[in-house]
Amino acid sequence: MAQVYTVHPESPQRRVVEQVRDALRGGAVMLYPTDTVYAIGCDLNSKSAVQKVRQIKQLANDKPLTFLCSSLSDIAKYAQVSDASYRLMRRFVPGPLTFILPATKLVPKLVQNPKRKTTGIRVPDHAVAQALLESLGNPIISTSANVGVSPDDEYVPISSASTAELFDAFDKLVDLIVDNGQAPSNDVSTILDLCEDPIRVLRQGRGWDEIAPLLEGAIAE
Repeated sequence: MAQVYTVHPESPQRRVVEQVRDALRGGAVMLYPTDTVYAIGCDLNSKSAVQKVRQIKQLANDKPLTFLCSSLSDIAKYAQVSDASYRLMRRFVPGPLTFILPATKLVPKLVQNPKRKTTGIRVPDHAVAQALLESLGNPIISTSANVGVSPDDEYVPISSASTAELFDAFDKLVDLIVDNGQAPSNDVSTILDLCEDPIRVLRQGRGWDEIAPLLEGAIAE
């Protein structure tokens, strides 16, 4: 059974955050809230934990994983950011947009797209996620918590379920659960590939209405 840590949604208790941080440093995998959906996460630099996340999601090693950074300047450590990309990103960071960018050497190969050498990064506008990032000092893997398979063989978000159903589904899969007392969201992030010009829109989700007017000529997939 997963250890449940209860935190205040706006002012996460430092003691609890540090307990979660210590577990992550020890290779734990967690279920935790973000400003989009509940996510499965771990320390980006824990190879064993990243492998466990892949097992939970049933992802092959050639499928890249997204992670959270604490700020735009932090993103620059893990990705190559062009001037044009920076100007766009600074208007929407922090927030629900995920950016696909060329990875730097700080990004473990187990997380990257092995062919393109790219990575997906987001800066959350969420008190609990930010507190965990600040305390850990490393990016945190963030892949949506989902369960089951749809008719087109894609995983279906469980975040539309109640908190109790969500926690029950992952109780035996993760090492710890972070509960901020709020109902799970079903709003996935918008994903933009900034590696090419024009920008490629890989998924429309939360934040799309705000950024869409700036993406005339972008390629939707």
